[in-house]
Amino acid sequence: MLRFETAGESHGECLVATLTGLPAGLPISVEAINLELWRRQQGYGRGGRMKIESDRAVIVSGVRHSQTIGSPITVLIRNRDWQHWSEALPVENEPGAEDKKRPLTRPRPGHADLAGVMKYNFPDARYILERASARETAARVAVGALAKTFLSHFSVQILSHVIAVEGVRLSRAATWEEIVALAERTEVVLGCVDAEIEGRMKEAVDAAARAGDTVGGVFEVVAHGVPPGLGSHIAWDTRLDGQLAQAVMSIQAVKGVEVGQAEEAAAALGSQVQDTISYDRAEARFTRGSNRAGGLEGGITNGQNLVVRGFVKPISTLKRPLESVDLATREPAAASYERSDVCVVPAAGVVGEAMVSLVLARAFLEKFGGDSLGETRRNYDAYREQLKNY
Repeated sequence: MLRFETAGESHGECLVATLTGLPAGLPISVEAINLELWRRQQGYGRGGRMKIESDRAVIVSGVRHSQTIGSPITVLIRNRDWQHWSEALPVENEPGAEDKKRPLTRPRPGHADLAGVMKYNFPDARYILERASARETAARVAVGALAKTFLSHFSVQILSHVIAVEGVRLSRAATWEEIVALAERTEVVLGCVDAEIEGRMKEAVDAAARAGDTVGGVFEVVAHGVPPGLGSHIAWDTRLDGQLAQAVMSIQAVKGVEVGQAEEAAAALGSQVQDTISYDRAEARFTRGSNRAGGLEGGITNGQNLVVRGFVKPISTLKRPLESVDLATREPAAASYERSDVCVVPAAGVVGEAMVSLVLARAFLEKFGGDSLGETRRNYDAYREQLKNY
């Protein structure tokens, strides 16, 4: 089974990610990983941390001579900001280290601060903040890039775009060609395919920044070229829509997940929701009248574009802090503030791509197997031949 883990803290020495289960013989480009890391750092409304970090991946195991060797892959991303935190967060306790700590005693509403200190019995939220921070997602994007590379060898592409920021929303469906063109831009604003809507989104971010506030929004991840038959209906935990929902929901600040047009479908009649089925005899294949299901039926991919949306709340760290309580005194206090973003929706979309890629790559390998890329290819090609009977 394909599986991954991340380790590291926001202001620690580095972030680390391991990915186990990729077949041997997969060509790997470190620059392709770095491109995904760069995309995660872009977007209008990002904060000062993005000016400090310039994320670069270092692969320390599992890849030799630019190919996977079948063993666990370990990727390391160094935190440049560590130089300012090495005395506050040392691995070993040293004389005087207590005086150099940077405690966070005024928990931020909406963050893991208070729940975390209660759970782990800490006197302040510093260690909670360090791991709960969305800085961790850089490690996810790195291993997600490896999953993307694997899927690309089977003509599966995964991209994202932003469909809403605060109250400004794209009211039409984006075409795959528009999403591809968006990904090819060298300047990332707010990741919307419509320039006029993107301009209004930018105005919303500016207004929030002036008020010392933050904004959320909605991103959409689209997987193109996904074959039918990934996932299964036979058990609750084999349904691919459930796996995707968990993966996207695990992203920091994501508070809701939608597959296809779920919200719209909930307010419609059944006759208005289902994707009608036809058969094209000239092409010898089944076709659909729409894709409201988002490419998944019964927890199984149906061959259409897979569409997953993440609903991102405004992030919790505000320049104009909300009401809180000091953990040490139990007295009312303004919530803590540390360097922060105003809008992270485009970046969250890139993280969403990584999580969707990891889930799809795992489902792909569960179906087709293979200890080497060649073996996976043979199994996949045999399945494509089988599909010609339908």
